[in-house]
Amino acid sequence: MATPATRRSPATEAWKLVGDLMATQRGWFLDVVREFELSPPQLFALRALEPGEATPMGDLAAHLHCDNSNVTGIVDRLERRGLVERRAATHDRRVKHLVLTDEGVAVRRRIETRLEAGPNPLAALDPADQRALRDLLRKAAAAQES
Repeated sequence: MATPATRRSPATEAWKLVGDLMATQRGWFLDVVREFELSPPQLFALRALEPGEATPMGDLAAHLHCDNSNVTGIVDRLERRGLVERRAATHDRRVKHLVLTDEGVAVRRRIETRLEAGPNPLAALDPADQRALRDLLRKAAAAQES
């Protein structure tokens, strides 16, 4: 007799497993957020801003899937910490661009290093399996973009 798990498509089962794997890392992720004295939305905002690039606040709101008013509060707190600054767009002073400060770039780099370092349950996989998984995930991400 087929169980609900055996009736799932391989893609559905893979997606569930990815979600399960990510869920096991939630506590670790929140520890990293606290380590940098940020909220999760602040950390996501810092990671979305590219060093040396001005990003319109509306673009950040779209990237974070939240309202412009929510981004204002997130950016206010990052700005108070000296991690970002607002600049008026040259074409329209009503449009505010966000730029990482030198301190913001440094914190962003430390966050990226910390998040990439682990914990990494995939490190237990054989290197060939790691490469195969990476390549498959790249294919899935590329298909999402098209």
